[in-house]
Amino acid sequence: MFDYKVKIGLLPLRRDATPRPAKTFLTWVSAEERGHRFVKYIEDNFANENVEFVNTNGLGCNDLIFDAASADAAVARFKEAGVDAVLIINANFGNEEAAADIAKAMDKPVCIWAPLDDEYYEHGMRPTDSQCGSFGLSRQMQRYHIPFSHINCCRVESDTFAEGFDSFIRVACMVKNFRGMRIGQLGARTRPFYSVIWNEGELMEKFGIRIIPINFAFVQQAYNEVKETMQDEIKEVLQYFKDNYEMDDLTPNYLDTMATMVVTYKKLFKDYNVDIMSSECWTGFIQMFDGFCPCAVFGVLNDMGYYVACESDMHCAITASLLTSASLGKARPFLGEFTVRHPENKNAELLWHCGPFPLSVKAPDSPALLVNQREWFRGKDGTYTVARIDQESGNYMVLPLLAKTCEGPETHGTYIWAEFNDLDRIESRLLDGPYIHHFVEIEGDYRREFKEFCKYFPNLKYDDSCEK
Repeated sequence: MFDYKVKIGLLPLRRDATPRPAKTFLTWVSAEERGHRFVKYIEDNFANENVEFVNTNGLGCNDLIFDAASADAAVARFKEAGVDAVLIINANFGNEEAAADIAKAMDKPVCIWAPLDDEYYEHGMRPTDSQCGSFGLSRQMQRYHIPFSHINCCRVESDTFAEGFDSFIRVACMVKNFRGMRIGQLGARTRPFYSVIWNEGELMEKFGIRIIPINFAFVQQAYNEVKETMQDEIKEVLQYFKDNYEMDDLTPNYLDTMATMVVTYKKLFKDYNVDIMSSECWTGFIQMFDGFCPCAVFGVLNDMGYYVACESDMHCAITASLLTSASLGKARPFLGEFTVRHPENKNAELLWHCGPFPLSVKAPDSPALLVNQREWFRGKDGTYTVARIDQESGNYMVLPLLAKTCEGPETHGTYIWAEFNDLDRIESRLLDGPYIHHFVEIEGDYRREFKEFCKYFPNLKYDDSCEK
């Protein structure tokens, strides 16, 4: 399962220069005062249930890193603490050698930030020149071929810093969960769906993603074990269905199987140690379990934190993993495919699927129905990132789009009507490939995070063709 807690190493730097009196050029005293103040402000204002910090107190010269020895000490502390990313704070001009050495040794996302230079003296001296030094830092990163993020020069109390640092935290969470990700593949690809084929070898070679096959024979075995030994948990899920949905006359015949399958999937996640799953859903299940279809089961699992991509779409599973990480686990991704254009709004599209959305994304005024084991409801209004990762001839790319919900005709299944800036451009882009109709949606705008994430995975290209 994914971990949405991020540990950030705070790295205040100063120039490795001889001591100079206060109120002169590139002084230690100004760098140290600023470094302490910025670290304290960040720890006091940004630590929360998802974010933890590791500082350099006791290292270097008065807690600031400035040379090779203090850089080694910072690396040792950060590695021992298991940090997921590093924020470089250029307290004055900084030290480009130490910064690059630390970034290379850590091999984690790193962000460069130059605090606004705001000390100027009557005799013309400047004690910090933080922005100036940040350009030297960035050039050293480039020479080492180290990907990095940055926050534009600003005050630590500013919205620019808050927005930039929050975005970096989200990117760090994406990188953390993407590296070494284990994806369960339950069942075989649905026979006519050539559009969702993937290359397991490439995913491992390019990204370190491991696909864990789960044969239907083992699904049947796990189902039987759950049914025999986990009746209390099954009853809880059964009651959840009864309490939260209005049902047609067909669904009650399958409720026991549906509840048992929810618990079975949870067991499979644990037994196979997978973070996310891609599953067949409307061929083998119907044959093996007497007409059972897992659409609503996927929705319930999603709200429990177990995402299962429909129709054996591996690339949707990968996309969903990044979207939920970008939200720090606070929002639920769902698969809504490009289905039909709006009959009147030329830029609106029906993002629909047969019934697997999590109940948490349901619009308050839309009843939650179960019709032959499938959810029927409209998703809530808002702004959504609509994204897909796909590939052609080994070239992987991600297309993140932004949409706002709009009014549209009522339909069956689970859906939203989404308005885009230029739907003609998007339709042409999808038809040109390598994308298909399956996209993953999540509340919020995470295009910035996707673009930054791609810096850390050069085998994945950010597709901005629909933003121009």
